[in-house]
Amino acid sequence: MKTLTTGEIAKMCDVNLRTVIRWIDRGDLKGFKLPGRGNNRVQLEDFLHFLQAHGMPIPPELSSEENSRILIIDDEAAVARSIGRVLRSAGYDTEIANDGFQGGSLLMKQQPALVTLDLRMPGISGYDVLKFIRTTPETATTKVIVISALDQPSLQRALDEGADAVLSKPFDNQQLTDLVKALLPLQGQQHTSPAE
Repeated sequence: MKTLTTGEIAKMCDVNLRTVIRWIDRGDLKGFKLPGRGNNRVQLEDFLHFLQAHGMPIPPELSSEENSRILIIDDEAAVARSIGRVLRSAGYDTEIANDGFQGGSLLMKQQPALVTLDLRMPGISGYDVLKFIRTTPETATTKVIVISALDQPSLQRALDEGADAVLSKPFDNQQLTDLVKALLPLQGQQHTSPAE
């Protein structure tokens, strides 16, 4: 598990080094002291939890490097499971939301690096979710792939409103994997053998 120094955290959060040490001393940020000199270190996972708990954005250098979480928002359970299977076999962590409301809630909790999004859902539509992603500071840079059976003008509207890419249903598994890899390259996973 990657660890961070208090200096690295101070730089990423744009605060004074003493502030980070205070966070650790108060127990807000979970850290540990190195034997000998007593320098603080913080596990990456604990730092990410701290940022989420305090509503702070994840620094870009961490979100793109470490985050391979993908949130699948689709009200068709079979389609959502299918997308999840394809992406997990490509080495990504996936979470499924069955509607736009649940999607918005998980989005804030999980801070995924990428979202696959259906446009036509009951209640909150995919367009509404897309607007929420793009207008919320914590999620504004999240990659979004719209996967929908709607017509070309609808897909174009999704691109115009901020989607990074669109894919028509039914989709080709390889096409989906290639698209995700282009938007979200996995770090240090080139050695994994392709799924048979």
